Amino acid sequence: MSKVVDRFLKYIALDTQSAEGASTVPSTEKQFALAKLLVEELKELGLKDVSMSEHGYVYGTIPANVEADCPVVGFLAHMDTSPDFSDENTRPQLIKNYDGGDIILNKALNIHMSPEVFPDLKSYVGMDLITTDGTSLLGADDKAGIAEIITMAEILMAHPEIPHGAVKVAFTPDEEVGHGVDFFDVPGWGADVAYTVDGGAWGSMEYETFNAAYMKVTIHGQNIHPGSAKDKMKNSLLIGMEFQSMLPEAEKPQYTQMYEGFFHLNNMSGNVEETSLHYIVRDHNREKFEARKALGHTIGEFLNKKYGEGTVIVETADNYYNMAEKIRPHMYLMDVAAEAFKELGVDAPVIRPIRGGTDGSRLSYMGLPCPNLCAGGHNAHGKYEFVCVQSMEKSVDLLVKIAQKFKDVKKPQ
Repeated sequence: MSKVVDRFLKYIALDTQSAEGASTVPSTEKQFALAKLLVEELKELGLKDVSMSEHGYVYGTIPANVEADCPVVGFLAHMDTSPDFSDENTRPQLIKNYDGGDIILNKALNIHMSPEVFPDLKSYVGMDLITTDGTSLLGADDKAGIAEIITMAEILMAHPEIPHGAVKVAFTPDEEVGHGVDFFDVPGWGADVAYTVDGGAWGSMEYETFNAAYMKVTIHGQNIHPGSAKDKMKNSLLIGMEFQSMLPEAEKPQYTQMYEGFFHLNNMSGNVEETSLHYIVRDHNREKFEARKALGHTIGEFLNKKYGEGTVIVETADNYYNMAEKIRPHMYLMDVAAEAFKELGVDAPVIRPIRGGTDGSRLSYMGLPCPNLCAGGHNAHGKYEFVCVQSMEKSVDLLVKIAQKFKDVKKPQ
């Protein structure tokens, strides 16, 4: 096995699942186990300024080996895995020389992955894949990115003949629950620009994300014995269903793609007396994003007129914004990456909007322009997650190339 694969398998053996709604960062203590391991690895490789903050952020520096008036470039990946699916007892499977057919993930549970359902598999015939056993997610999102960054660091530290300026690395907790950079020390880290390594298929990169908000709808009903409920009962469950019915039917995640935004009902709970609906609201266009939030409040106002003031409470809070606004003045970041891709055989990298967000979304608004690079994974957040070994190995080469190329980039004045 290559070093990047060995590292990846070691990292995914650790359960680092984050948790929604926690009041701490990181949201789960178990993320510290990986953070401490990464600190030790960076120190063993000889990086400078290696540290872990009280919130579990890991930082390090690969010192420059040439004098150049170039920007300091950084690479980041996140340590946590999604709370959407189990990360316990991950049992990866290596599928060597994939033949293009169905992959049996778990024979006993009759779980298989078919290229008819997951057509991306067709791109990997003859290559080696790492999959789950069907009982957990894999963790390629984003431990593939971590393994690639650390393997890049090992190469640069071991090969002084590869010229480069100063390179920063960092690993964050809680990205999956929207708090990945709450306590990130941008000035202290010292990078001028950065890339997250948190993307999908080899040959892809992104600089656009959704604008994202959280919308909570709380409905106060009035419970009366159903036998004597006429003109008295106010069923909060039914009002919740009415709220949902007033949102555009075609603007759900399952009906949208590319730049199309959506309302996603992520959780619903309650009874006749009180019901809560939790939505995520997404759109790449800022004006449409604001209009989506406004629609939620307008529906709430309508239902309050119908059922009485205070029946429906709509609360919205922004999570992050489309990083394209902050990256467009620094599009040389995309140009440098495109040149590196070309030297590795990818003449036209795939550039698509991210239908989600990355740590780079918020970092870009914190003064650190930060587009996203591929890490090689597919089908994140569930049992069908997989990563291609050759993609991970090529991603390491990409990071080394980008680091090398930055020595020739003039630092903006």
